[in-house]
Amino acid sequence: MLSDFLSLIYPELCYACGKGLVNQERCICTFCKYQLPQTNHYRDRNNPISKLFWGRVNIHSAAAYYHFEKGGKVQELIHQLKYKGHEDIGAVLGASFGHVLKKSAMYEGIDIVLPVPLHPRRLKQRGYNQSESFARGLAKGVGAECLTDKLCRIVNTTTQTYRSRFDRWSNMQSVFGVRSPDYFDGAHVLLADDVITTGSTLEACAQVLHMVPNVKVSIAAIASAKTS
Repeated sequence: MLSDFLSLIYPELCYACGKGLVNQERCICTFCKYQLPQTNHYRDRNNPISKLFWGRVNIHSAAAYYHFEKGGKVQELIHQLKYKGHEDIGAVLGASFGHVLKKSAMYEGIDIVLPVPLHPRRLKQRGYNQSESFARGLAKGVGAECLTDKLCRIVNTTTQTYRSRFDRWSNMQSVFGVRSPDYFDGAHVLLADDVITTGSTLEACAQVLHMVPNVKVSIAAIASAKTS
């Protein structure tokens, strides 16, 4: 009764459309949940995200949950997650996508989920890493361990938003490092990020992980955006 009373005064709203949520809904209303543009990448090993890494780095499987459309609801969710402090969006979307991936043969045997890390300075400014909340949700969904301190960003790069494909790639060289590399020997690692554009950041992370013997690297993101 108290919960129902508080919801009248402080209603929980859908982060995608702004309408009120009802019982059992969290972050996203049921209507938006089924209207969001899913990619179904997890059904096709040769999907556009996988092809993005061909000839660049060895990726076992790659998929984004949604298509990123300018002005769309997915963009609004990412904005709320990344800039408005609503980390719960990442956890909800991660758990949902994790349950989907667990049923896919492409993602069998995931041992470890790693979020793409922020530099400590950027993390201090923002207060949280949006990819980490998504990674924790993914790990819960696929039944794997989420590690947040093994993959680290050792160089604080500038924003990638307005860079060309080549500039994004060159900006990511020698940016990441791995702590306790023996921990990953023989593991199937799932890299988690919010949005894939050119894939340069994830490529750099995967290259560092591939320095570890017998590691297998897959990728999962909330959304994929078209590149110019």
